[in-house]
Amino acid sequence: LQMDVHGRIREVLAETIREELAPEHQQLSTEDLIKALRQRGIIDDVMKELKFVPDVNEKERTSAPKPSTHFVDREPPVLKKTNIDPTRRYLYLQVLGGKAFLEYLQELEPLPGQVCSTFTLCLHFRNQRFRSKPVPCACEPDFHDGFLLEVHKDSLGDGSKMVDATTMLSICDPVHMVLIKTDTFGETTLVASYFLEWRSVLAAENGITDVAVELMGVGTESKVSVGVLNIRLEMYPQLNKVLSPEITSTQFTLERQKTAEKERLFLVYAKQWWREYLQIRPTHNVRLVKIFAQDENGVNRPVCSFVRPLRAGRLLDTPRQAARFVSVLGYERAPVIGGGAGKQEQWCTLLAFLCRNKGDCEDHSNLLCSLLLGFGLEAFVCVGTKAKGVPHSWVMTCGTDGTITFWESLTGHRYIHRPINPDDPPLVEQPKPLYPYRTVGCIFNHQKFFGNCQPSDAVDVCVFDLHDESKWKPMSGEAIKSVCPPGATSSVPPFPPLCASIIDAAVTSNEIELQLRVLVSEHRKDLGLSTIWDDQLSYLLSPALSAYELERTTGISAGNEEFQDAIRRAVPDGHTFKGFPIHFVHRNARRAFATCLRSPFCEEIICCRGDQVRLAVRVRVFTYPESACAVWIMFACKYRSVL
Repeated sequence: LQMDVHGRIREVLAETIREELAPEHQQLSTEDLIKALRQRGIIDDVMKELKFVPDVNEKERTSAPKPSTHFVDREPPVLKKTNIDPTRRYLYLQVLGGKAFLEYLQELEPLPGQVCSTFTLCLHFRNQRFRSKPVPCACEPDFHDGFLLEVHKDSLGDGSKMVDATTMLSICDPVHMVLIKTDTFGETTLVASYFLEWRSVLAAENGITDVAVELMGVGTESKVSVGVLNIRLEMYPQLNKVLSPEITSTQFTLERQKTAEKERLFLVYAKQWWREYLQIRPTHNVRLVKIFAQDENGVNRPVCSFVRPLRAGRLLDTPRQAARFVSVLGYERAPVIGGGAGKQEQWCTLLAFLCRNKGDCEDHSNLLCSLLLGFGLEAFVCVGTKAKGVPHSWVMTCGTDGTITFWESLTGHRYIHRPINPDDPPLVEQPKPLYPYRTVGCIFNHQKFFGNCQPSDAVDVCVFDLHDESKWKPMSGEAIKSVCPPGATSSVPPFPPLCASIIDAAVTSNEIELQLRVLVSEHRKDLGLSTIWDDQLSYLLSPALSAYELERTTGISAGNEEFQDAIRRAVPDGHTFKGFPIHFVHRNARRAFATCLRSPFCEEIICCRGDQVRLAVRVRVFTYPESACAVWIMFACKYRSVL
C-alpha cells in the first residue's frame, strides 16, 4: 500500500501486454509478466521494502515509559520471516473489509487519537489461532488482514507429504471466526460467531475464491444479521488439479446427512431415556436434568459436547492453578433485552468464551472440567441449584479412594463432600456442608451422563456412587460417543489451544499503581487534605499481595511472619498502621478505585486525617493464559495516634 505496488504492477502489465501481444496475440505466461516486472526493478523495490516484523517501535511508543526497575534487555529486532514451508499446503484467508454493520450507521468517524470502540476478529483452525488488528466500529469496518492457515500439521498425524485436493476435501474442520467488540472502557462483547466452510476453494478455477459471509447475532439475536464480511480464500501452493464443484457439494451434502442422522438417532434415544427417567418418580420432571444446551448461535447441542480433555501445555502446571485461571476469567450472565423472569441460556463455544475473556457459570464449569480431565482427573460438570433455587453449575472430581471434591469454577474454591445420612439416629453428629450448592439434577463429562434418581436431589444427602444405577441413571456411552468428538466431526467445533498471556505484569502493575496514586491525591485534594506517599511502606506491602495470590492458587498461606515483622519495624512507636487488600479481575484503575471507596475500611484509609499521615499503595498483577489477570491492590496508611 505504501509504495502503491498494485498501481505500478498494473501499469507494467498494461505496457507488457501492449508490447508483447500486438504482433500475434500470443498467450502471456506468468513467467513473462514476472520477467517484465523484474526488468523494471519493481520486484527488487518491493523486496527491499517488505519486512516481516512485529513493529516493536510502535508498541514502545504507545505504552507508558518503562520504569527503571524493570529492565528489558531487548535485542535489536531481528527480522522475523514468516516461515512458509514449501512442502506444506496453506490456506491464505484474507479479510477484505466488512459492510452492512447497520447498528453502527450513526457512528461518526473517529478523530485522530480519539479512543473509539473497535472490532477484533479471532480465528481458530486446526489448533492454530489468529487475531486481527482492531479496527474502529463502523457501518463498513475497515478490516484488512491476511491469515496463513496450515491445512495439515504433523501433530494431527498427516505425515509430511503434500496433501492433494481429494485429501483436503476430507478435512472437515471449519475455520471458526469470532467477532468481538471492545468498547472505550475495554469491555468486550461477543458480536458474532461463524463457522466458515473453506473447502469451496478446492473447486475454484484459479485456486482463489471470494465469499461474502453474513454474520448473525448471538443468543436471542441469532436470527438477526449483524453485518457482512468479504473474505478471499486462496490455496498455497496452487493445486495441480482442482475438483469439480459437483464433487465438493456432494461431499458437503453427505457430511450434513450423516451428521443429521446421528443427531436424529441421539434425539430419539434421549427422548426414550427421559421417558424412562420420569417413570422412576413423577417428581423427576422438576429436576435440572440438562441433556441439550443452546450455544451462542442458538443451536441445540448435547451438553457432553461442550466438554473434552484439554491440555494447557506449559501454561498451567497444576489442577489448582487451572481452577485459579478459570476463576479470574470474568463472570457475566448472558445478556437479555428487556426485563422479565428467567435466565437467558447461552453456553458458549470455548473460542467465543476465551476471546471475550468472560462468560456465564456454565462456560467456566465446562472449561474447568475440560482442564481437570486434561490433568488426568475424573471430572464431571454438575448441573443444579444454589441458594434460593438459582440454577448453577460447578465441577466435581471423584478420587480413586471415593473422595468427592466440588470445585466452584467462579471462585476457585474446593469443598470435600461428605453426605449426610438421613437414617442416622438424631444423636449422631452429621457433617456441616460448607458449599453453597442446594440440589443436583445431573452430572456429565465428555463420555458419561448421569441423571440423579435418588429420593431427594438435595446435594447434602446425595451419594455419588456412580456405579449404582438405583442412584444415578446413566446414558449409553455409545450414544454419547456418536454425537461428541471424536465420533462426531462436523457438527461440534474442535477445541482451540490456550494462548500465553501477552500482558507484561510488571509494566501493568506500575501503570495501575501510578493511576491510583493520582486518583487518591485528587480525591484527598477535594477534601482539602494533602497527600504524602511513603515509597518504602508501599514496597513493604508486596509480600502480602504475593502471599494472597499463593493462597488463592494453592490453599497454602506463607510468609505472613516476615510481612508483619517488616511493618512493625516501619511503623514507629505511637503510630497506627492500617491496611486494606482487595482483588479484581480487570485492569481498570478508575473502576477499581470507585469500588474501593464503597468499602468503609478503605475509605477510612484513603481519607485518613491526622498527624504525620503517610499513605502507601501497592498493585501486583498476576498474569494467566488468555490475558486473564488477577489484580491485587493494597492501600495502607500510618499516622501518629493523638488520642
